[in-house]
Amino acid sequence: MYAEGCGAQPSDSTNGWWLGINSHFGDKFKGTGKAVFSHSVVLFLKVFTAEVYVCSSIPKGPIIKMENESYGIQVNGNSVHHVNGSLYQAKMKSRKPKWNIKASEMSRKTFNPIRAIVDSMNVEPNPRKNMIALSIGDPTIFGNLPTDDNVLQAMKEAIDSKKFNGYAPAIGYQKSREAVSNFYSCPEAPLDAKDVILTSGCSQAIELAIAVLCNPGQNILVPRPGFSLYKTLAVSMGIDVKLYNLLPEKSWEIDLKHLESLIDDKTGCVIVNNPSNPCGSVFSKSHLQKIITVASRNCIPILADEIYAEMVFSGCKYTSVASLSADVPILSCGGLAKRWLVPGWRMGWILIHDRKNVFGNEIKEGLVRLSQRILGPCTIVQGALETIINKTPQEFYDNTISFLKSNSDICYSALSTVAGLRPIKPSGAMYLMVGINMEHFPEFESDVDFTEKLIAEQSVFCLPATCFEYPNFFRIVVTVPEDMMLEACTRIREFCEQHYRQHADSIIQDVECDK
Repeated sequence: MYAEGCGAQPSDSTNGWWLGINSHFGDKFKGTGKAVFSHSVVLFLKVFTAEVYVCSSIPKGPIIKMENESYGIQVNGNSVHHVNGSLYQAKMKSRKPKWNIKASEMSRKTFNPIRAIVDSMNVEPNPRKNMIALSIGDPTIFGNLPTDDNVLQAMKEAIDSKKFNGYAPAIGYQKSREAVSNFYSCPEAPLDAKDVILTSGCSQAIELAIAVLCNPGQNILVPRPGFSLYKTLAVSMGIDVKLYNLLPEKSWEIDLKHLESLIDDKTGCVIVNNPSNPCGSVFSKSHLQKIITVASRNCIPILADEIYAEMVFSGCKYTSVASLSADVPILSCGGLAKRWLVPGWRMGWILIHDRKNVFGNEIKEGLVRLSQRILGPCTIVQGALETIINKTPQEFYDNTISFLKSNSDICYSALSTVAGLRPIKPSGAMYLMVGINMEHFPEFESDVDFTEKLIAEQSVFCLPATCFEYPNFFRIVVTVPEDMMLEACTRIREFCEQHYRQHADSIIQDVECDK
């Protein structure tokens, strides 16, 4: 009989130490093979009643069981060195365990650039001026954009029915999924309830979509500037992120050549955000067709972040990516948060568009399994969902869009005449991006520094676009009340006029022209 698996490992020591094992270990090592134990120090353990003792100066040989339930080591087939369980009773004292708890690798990889940048800002607003926050993408925060009364009534009825207090299926109630599929289905992109996964907000929809399409070590293509959550989620899963450029001079269209140059054999999907956060841009039908062509040519699925679907200004038309795709499979992520103005209700969804059955059953089944980790979104909201999306009047949507467009026009017009700033006119969503000609503001090192000083001097908080991987811009949220928007623009103008410096080259040129 030989002993193996006691925790000792082979080494190059000539005269090793050997383990004597008492009778309680006998049955555990029968027929397990041979191992050489040669650590100069062996820890003594007690496992139930089994005890391990150190035996020194015992020549090398197989361990054999003796009649008296002790063990011996046979040397060259001759003499047996007897090791009795009662010998060598000098036990080593067991080492006292110590706490050693560390955060997981996933938690260490999780990084939200917005939180990191904002939390690092060590600045106090001007106490003589009320704070105006143009930084938060929550349309409800100022109370000027309430949801529709029909939406609230649907929730009250769902609660009063007492039908939605228990667990729902992980992917959502059948009736709720049918409501979503009917609402978004069209001849060009038909949907059924089986094509809908309900999620805890659009953020979870995006998380599940990335998780089902990509393995650690693969990569996703993400817009720059773009919503920071894409990178936060992907990196935490061990998925690499490649940033493709949007072009401000073309109303933030995708640089398609740059996009395609980033695709390789490890690319899991391309994320297309339309309408855009942070840009407020809306892609034309022709541009979306070009994006689909690139994806089709490279056999890459599209993850469409369409949380701002239909939130486009007059004169512009929204087109879903899926309605234009003949062969590219698409996971479209959306929810109630923005269009219905209830981000805190955490109701989102994934729409699975796969006309050519490229995904097969695998992706859908994968999404079902992933959704089982938290057992779906709030059941009360699910209970109200059919009424919410079918009974909300068109007037509510129109009024919301009208307000957002009005504020966007106010902001764009006001800042277009401010020296050193370059706002990009938005076409939808709730945002506007403003470029900073940093050479005209030499006292500021970056867009982060610029926005910090804007808080300190004018109590106006805009997000530096470094948060979106796009330095020398800042983002404005246009959901604030109109009077606050006007006041904020006045303060931004005052701030820029105070800090603006004419470029040295321009000064020289002006002097020469005067001669």
